[in-house]
Formats: sequence, C-alpha cells, structure tokens
Amino acid sequence: MSYKTILVHADLSRAAPQRIRIAAELANAGNGHLIGAALTSTLGLILPGSFELGGEALATQMALMREDAQSSLSQFDAIARAAGVSSAEKRIVDDDAEGGMMVQARYADLVVVGQYDPDDKRAAARPDLPEYVMLNSARPVLVVPYAGKFERVGRKVLLAWDASMEATRAIANALPMLKAADLVTLAVFNPDERYGKHGEQPGADLALYLSRHGVKVEVSEQQTTMDVGNALLSLAADIDADLLVMGGYGHARFRQLLIGGVTRTILKCMTLPVLMSH
Repeated sequence: MSYKTILVHADLSRAAPQRIRIAAELANAGNGHLIGAALTSTLGLILPGSFELGGEALATQMALMREDAQSSLSQFDAIARAAGVSSAEKRIVDDDAEGGMMVQARYADLVVVGQYDPDDKRAAARPDLPEYVMLNSARPVLVVPYAGKFERVGRKVLLAWDASMEATRAIANALPMLKAADLVTLAVFNPDERYGKHGEQPGADLALYLSRHGVKVEVSEQQTTMDVGNALLSLAADIDADLLVMGGYGHARFRQLLIGGVTRTILKCMTLPVLMSH
C-alpha cells in the first residue's frame, strides 16, 4: 500500500518550496505520481455580479493571475525534477484555491497543503483551505506549517487516538507513512472521559492492529488538564515527533463555527506537519 497519486498546492508563498519538496519525497517513497495544482481564482472575476472591473482592467487582472499560476508551476517543476520524481504533472485550475483543490483532491490518495500564513501576501489561499479540503474531499490532508524546517517527515510519528471514526480514518489513510516510520507513538489522552470507547487497556487493540501491518508502535496513555490540542503539541515536542496523525472534526456547511476545538488549535498553532482525515 502506498500513495500512488499525490496532489500538492503550488503557489508563490514563502512556504511553498518546502511543501512541494515534502510532497515530492512522498511520491518518490511510493513510486507515485505527483500533481502540482496552481489556482488562478479567475472564475470569481467572471461570475454574475462580479463585474466591478472594466473590460480592460478585468483582462489585465486575469492575465496577472495566470502569470502567477505559471510561475508557481515553474517552481513546482524545478523542485520535482531536483527531487528525482519520475512522474509529475502540472495543472492550472481556474478556480479559487478552496474549491479547486477540493475537486482535484477527489482523484488523489493524499493532498498536501500549507498552513495559512497571515503575514505572507503571496499566499494564494484563504485561512480555511486545509479544513475546507479535509471536510469536503473525503481524502487525507497533510498540512505543512509555514514556520520551521522539516527535513524529513514521518520518521517519528505521533498518533492521536480517541476511538472516533475520524481518527480511525486518519490511521487507515496514514498507513503508508506509519509502516515506513522508525517509531509510532500512539497517544491516548484521558481515556476515562470516553466511557465505553476504549477497552481495559486503552490503545492496546489499535496497537495490535498496527503491528499486524508491520508498524513499530508503542502506547502512551496521557492524563492532562490542559486542552488536548496543546497537549498534543507539547507531547510532539517532548518525543521529537516529525508528523502528527489525527482525526479532523467539524461540519462542512458551518466549518468556521463548528470546526472541532482540537482541530482548530492544531491548525492555528501547529509546530510540525499534520495528517488529518474527517
């Protein structure tokens, strides 16, 4: 089992080169096909009610958007070639980043996007791109922080387990990376608070399931009074994890109001790449 099609968001943000490199390395690991998608957002300029710009100004704006997309894909191509990716593809999508990535994601095994950087004016996405794609594409989303350097992703993995359907999907979707990891730490926080969800030994059944897949796993039961999102990030730092795998929670229609508290904390304060599934 491996990721045979990986989709990565390509833009001109400061964090884009690292994001693309990580996606390229994952494609190499599974001898997969890497797709770089650049979104022009030009569709929004031609929808009814959006003709504030005059004809000439509109054409100029659309040309600039496509020029940025082409530059994004030139950067993607250079990074993919340098990484030795054997099968790569460039796509320009005339849609906004959220809608365009969501549609493209449905034909990929894994989607790689970046955390929103409020200080980067070149970032071609709104703050909710990761959760929008996660909640609407039925595909796992790997979110790469805008701050920090991540030379290798997936060597030491922290797995957040709360016995939910979302966490179960995240584990299944992360199996290619879990099997390749040197060590997976399966963290169970405050298991007594989820009565009937865990067995007599919280995490033991999942650890056995993972071991049958050849995953090197150890269980870490954690008691904490802080919110679980920050507790996860603290534990990740303590064990020097380079990837967090977790379920992502929320409601697609009201995602900005009802996105889960742990999910919101991680997406805002993340210090390492995070693979999420809903």
